[in-house]
Formats: sequence, structure tokens, C-alpha cells
Amino acid sequence: MLIGGAIVLLVVVLAAAAPLIAPQNPYVGRTLDRLLSPTWMEGSDPKFILGTDALGRDVLSRLIFGARVSITVAVLAVLGASTIGVALGLLAGFYGKWVDWLISTAVNIMLSFPFVLLALAVIAVIGPGKWVMSALPWLDGALIAVLAITGWPVYTRVLRAQTLSLREREFIQAARVVGARDLRLILGHIFPNVVNLLVVIMSLQVAQMIILESFLSFLGLGVQPPIPSWGSMLGDGRLYMFDKWWMATIPGLAIFVTTLAINLVGDGLRDLLDPYSRTNI
Repeated sequence: MLIGGAIVLLVVVLAAAAPLIAPQNPYVGRTLDRLLSPTWMEGSDPKFILGTDALGRDVLSRLIFGARVSITVAVLAVLGASTIGVALGLLAGFYGKWVDWLISTAVNIMLSFPFVLLALAVIAVIGPGKWVMSALPWLDGALIAVLAITGWPVYTRVLRAQTLSLREREFIQAARVVGARDLRLILGHIFPNVVNLLVVIMSLQVAQMIILESFLSFLGLGVQPPIPSWGSMLGDGRLYMFDKWWMATIPGLAIFVTTLAINLVGDGLRDLLDPYSRTNI
């Protein structure tokens, strides 16, 4: 967990301080500098540690700026998905009956809907790059919406099951006897008992969102050029896989290492917050 946390912290710092840390302008390149090799290979330039892409742009700088896209989009998507999923899961588990049936049906429909088809439909309606703030051009609202819409069912299923169990516990029945209203029971008694589980799910889903964002950017449905993204860098590098392998390998390794580190943190949080995983000596 400590190693994973250190890697995640490093990526977050790089993303937050990208304009200060990046050695070159990630948007500007020169034709004379195109397809330069990393410094440990022949045909390199010391100015470009990880080489350059097909437009002569510094790969290292684009990698650092691309971390902003992956981290911010993933975190905002998880926050959106968890907000929707937790609310529906608590309602389904607490009230049951037709409320549970409607929400469970919606979950089943969402889980059976192909992710790529849903992404294409939403982005086709909204348009790629349409929901972008000028101050934060790497935050594509359409991309975040797609990820949030496809991510909420897991929260609903887990929270529904936990709520169904908790609503029959003695402390909930005692609160009913003294006149506690439904909203107080849900927010004051049930929700605090599922926060630990929620934190673990959110931490693990951040890694999943990074992969999905990279996948959509690889297809050209994510953040639009010239904004650097790990997925779009991977897509650009696939054209040069056989002779300029580093162009796809480097962003691919960034995605792999970051998601692995986040998963390690999530596993550590699960062991830390789950009382049943602890052994008393």
C-alpha cells in the first residue's frame, strides 16, 4: 500500500504542477524534431528525454500533462457515479417493493448495455469537446458524463444489499420506535455504516475510470487534440509500433503503473477498513 500510495502521490503532484514541471511545451513541436528517440537510444536529443512524437512534440511533457486528464476526469467521474449509485442503492434497499424493483431493473438494463455503444450515443448527441471550460480545457463534460453514467450500477447493487441487511438491525428498529424519520434513518444511521465500503469501491473504481478514459481517448472519443491524453498518445503511437515502439509503450506503461498503484491503495484500504480482515493476536 505504501508503494502504491507513493506512486499515486507522485502522479497527482505531476498532474497538479504540470505547467511548472514539464520541460517543454506539450502543444508545440518542430518538424525537424519529429520522431526522435529517447536519450538511451541512437538518434536522440538530450532536450527530449523520452523522445518526440510525429509532430515533434516532447513525449515527456505530453505524458506529464496527460496525467491531468486521467486523474481529474477519473476522480470527477467516480464522484458523479458514486453520488447517483449511492442515492439509488440506499432508496432501493430501504424502501424495497416497487422502488427496489424499478431501481434494480434500471441497474440490470445499464449492466446489459454495451459500454462502447452508450459512449458513442452520448458523445454523438452532445458532441466531443462541447462541454469544455476554457479555463480547464482537459475537462470534457461529455466524457465525464459517459463514465459517470456507466459507473453508478456497482454502487447501487452493493449499497442496496448492505441497506437491506442494515434496515432490519436492532439500532434501526430502536430509532423507528423513538420517531426517527426515514431521511434521518438513511443519512444518520445507515449511511455512516456503509462509508467504509464506499471508500474502498471508489478508490478501486478510479483505476477503472482511468482505463476507460484512455480507451475512449484511444478511439478519438475522449479529450480532443491538441490536449495531451495517455489514451490519445497510445493511439498516435500505434502507427509506429514496429519502428518507434516507445511512442505507444511509454503512455501504456504510465496507464499500467498508475492503475496498479491505485489498486494497491484500494486493497490496502479494504484491509484497513474491514474489521473482519484483521486478525487478533
